[in-house]
Amino acid sequence: MNGKWLKVPERLAEMKNVHVAVVINLKNAMVPETGEFIMDTNNEDRVKWVYSSKNNSELSERYDEWAKDYDNDLSEFFGWIAPQTAAGYLAKHLDTQSEVLDAGAGTGLVGQALSELGFKNLTAMDLSMGMLKEAESKNVYQKLDQMVLGEFLDYPAGYFDGVISVGVMTNGHAGPRSFDELVRVTKPQGFIVFTLKTDIYFENGFKEKMDEMEKDQMWKVVEMSDEFQPLPIGEPEVLHRVWVYQVLR
Repeated sequence: MNGKWLKVPERLAEMKNVHVAVVINLKNAMVPETGEFIMDTNNEDRVKWVYSSKNNSELSERYDEWAKDYDNDLSEFFGWIAPQTAAGYLAKHLDTQSEVLDAGAGTGLVGQALSELGFKNLTAMDLSMGMLKEAESKNVYQKLDQMVLGEFLDYPAGYFDGVISVGVMTNGHAGPRSFDELVRVTKPQGFIVFTLKTDIYFENGFKEKMDEMEKDQMWKVVEMSDEFQPLPIGEPEVLHRVWVYQVLR
């Protein structure tokens, strides 16, 4: 266990019918808890902690706590390359003046990658205000909105030329129904680019939803990348693909 726990005197611990609140030093703050483990280390265990969130409220709170260390953690411990990879695919299909929604923007790594490719009209959307504050500090977004992917998105229909979503369609995060709103807010003939773990594609209903939407002529697949390692340092066994769809209506 990597958390910094205050030692409870043995005599007190042996007393019956006494509820002891454990105090944890999380990033130099004394946080009272009642038995739930909270980590204060910058390592891969934090990903498991975030992914174990029971609902969107808890997920948002945990991302808020992680926000300031997120970029460094992913770079140092994982070698996260999916933002650059997915941004390259979007750039193949849209010009740099396009209005683009970064859905599940996090700290803005995707926006940063798109900005380096010349994109300027970027909107960040994420459920975590802490992550959005970090994204704002990168100065690549024209607008930042706190919304939840998988719920109604407060944008007009057909507003964006393209949407990009990286590392969001996964366990404990956005599910297949998220595609409905992404299609709605994208202009006809616009593009939606997203990453998806290969096992999640088959196991969590994504394949069925994606095929159904194509059958209903809501979108069509334009391009699918080969499998690649988005986390080559920390989790080289994890494989993703980049999917590119064109919205038809």
